[in-house]
Amino acid sequence: MVDVFEEIVRIRSEGDSAALVTVTSVKGSAPRAEGSKMLVRSDGSILGSIGGGSVEARVCLEALKVIQGGQPVMLHYDLTGKDAAEGGMICGGTMEIFIEPIVTDPVLYIFGAGHVSFAISKIGKIVGFKVVVIDDREEFANPERFPEADETIALDFDKVFSRLKINKLSYIVIVTRGHLLDEKALEWALKTDAGYIGMIGSQKKNQTVMSHLESKGISKERLNSVYAPIGLDIHAETPEEIAVSIIAEIISVRREKKSTGPKTWKV
Repeated sequence: MVDVFEEIVRIRSEGDSAALVTVTSVKGSAPRAEGSKMLVRSDGSILGSIGGGSVEARVCLEALKVIQGGQPVMLHYDLTGKDAAEGGMICGGTMEIFIEPIVTDPVLYIFGAGHVSFAISKIGKIVGFKVVVIDDREEFANPERFPEADETIALDFDKVFSRLKINKLSYIVIVTRGHLLDEKALEWALKTDAGYIGMIGSQKKNQTVMSHLESKGISKERLNSVYAPIGLDIHAETPEEIAVSIIAEIISVRREKKSTGPKTWKV
């Protein structure tokens, strides 16, 4: 049987979420002892048990709310009174149950280390992302230039891709210094499970990139998942304003309140 904590490691590595249920207090007779644990996955499936029956079913529903809201809760069940009567249970005790969310820190991967990237890195860190900056120029991608970044990688992009562990909580921002590098990063990104892929550039430039990638076999549906031109339309002009528009769009996607969706390309 899979261990609960091994499953938590797997879930976090894949960028998924879950809720860990722990029996923290038992008085009298109860179906499980203190310390008993159950993991509720985001799809509603469970690993382990806190005793079965209607109480466990109700706890599972509460756990799904915790996954959605991200805030822990403490629940109290009286198995001598109403809770017992509704569930047909005759244990005769009380249980306190703690439910905590299992979440993975979102990672912001910034391809390019220019002026816009400089601002994106700072704002991304402020709003809670782990930040990774990638460029093929060591004089640009370094800890001195990006002190707030969790990691800076100065390597040719082709050598970087295999090192990155991308999942649903990965957010990829492509703001390199040239069209060819943008296209190379985008072609790789489209083969990943990233929750967000955005690329900077004009409509004309992005149209050219998208058409070229479609000719290489990437589906139109997949291309239409790209946020390009990147960022919310706030008439941004400066690097700092552009960074604000990009992070705002990422937050919108992250919170699943998309005020704007991916652009549709006629390719």
